[in-house]
Amino acid sequence: MDRTEWYFEYELQYNRPGLLGDISSLLGMLSINIIMINGIENSRRGMLLLSQYDEHIERLKTILDKVDTIKITKLRKPKLRDRLAVRHGKYIHRDTEDRKTVRFVREEFGLLVDFMSELFKSDGHKLIGVRGMPRVGKTESIVAGSVSANKKWLFVSSTLLKQTVRNQLIEGEYGEDYIYIIDGVVSQQRASEQHWQLIREIMQLPATKVVEHPDIFIQSTEYTIDDFDYIIEIRRDENEEITYDSIERKNGSNNYSMFDF
Repeated sequence: MDRTEWYFEYELQYNRPGLLGDISSLLGMLSINIIMINGIENSRRGMLLLSQYDEHIERLKTILDKVDTIKITKLRKPKLRDRLAVRHGKYIHRDTEDRKTVRFVREEFGLLVDFMSELFKSDGHKLIGVRGMPRVGKTESIVAGSVSANKKWLFVSSTLLKQTVRNQLIEGEYGEDYIYIIDGVVSQQRASEQHWQLIREIMQLPATKVVEHPDIFIQSTEYTIDDFDYIIEIRRDENEEITYDSIERKNGSNNYSMFDF
């Protein structure tokens, strides 16, 4: 019989010496293996478990519900954010109103890259938007996530090394192994109709597309924010405001202000 992965998380009510050892011993008696364990925010511990019998997991819950030193907060089949929480010791944070919007600060770069990598590994069409002010690490994290996911990346529009505005792809640049990166500001301000035709063509491919500045991108296309599967926001600190006021005021001119094109 195949063994099943579970995510087990508990909150410490009283952190007495030997508590973790007692829980580990209980897991051992139930023939439940610990794959990974880590401390998580706010006095919590998370574990990835492996069990051959679901009944043993139910028995574990029944026993620990009677223990007053811990409180079970999660016991379920692991989700992506659970795996990342155990790996990095912190949760990714979602917007309270829009659950597909995920927020990171610059110091969480490792967690951010790991999250992107996991998204990039899945096959088929996926549209991801990345918001953030200039030089916060948007393109850097996308490329790093592509490398981690063992995917090729292709700039359809970008200003990373030099200004890139592609009007066509060559043979060999089509495929699910590519992450197509589009800078919404560059495409809006500098692109031709041939470029937009290429973008429409790319959008039909069963591959991942990542759009920097999605709010600017949708102003020139038939797409809306609802078409995005995920919106990733990157800030230097939690209080930084992401704004496009400078872009909108200078739209149509050659002065690109703080975006330094």
